[in-house]
Amino acid sequence: MACTSVPCAGPCVPETVRHADPRVQRVVLLFETLSPADLPALRGVYAAQARFKDPFNDVQGLPAVAAIFGHMFDRLDAPRFSVRTIVATGDDAFLTWDFDFRTRGAGARTMCIHGASHLRFDADGRVQLHRDYWDAAEELYEKLPLLGTLMRWLKRRAGG
Repeated sequence: MACTSVPCAGPCVPETVRHADPRVQRVVLLFETLSPADLPALRGVYAAQARFKDPFNDVQGLPAVAAIFGHMFDRLDAPRFSVRTIVATGDDAFLTWDFDFRTRGAGARTMCIHGASHLRFDADGRVQLHRDYWDAAEELYEKLPLLGTLMRWLKRRAGG
């Protein structure tokens, strides 16, 4: 499935992703407008001992979470999240998103990862758990020139 997001001036925020919970609104706005200059603002959104986990990282504490986002900006050009769906109840929220970016170096290309995040808020309304779910094989490895060929071959072999 191809990303449906398009470049625009300012954040592209579909009306359908808004939510009445101000905690959710704050997180969505941060994600969709995130820049290196915003990394100190994570303090207002994430708890001091927040845990972040994705297919490549499992860290705890605000400095470690900020380092993950900082690394993203160091390694990629124009990284941008577009939240597509929000489901929230109580202290939990589930977001689906597209992550658009451009790789750097020889063979640089524009890529998109489809994923989802589970967020859990603490009593102060800050994110205490941020767990990202996305298929690294399908969304990343299969799109890389040499590794992608191998991954697609393995996928065909396993499926048939």
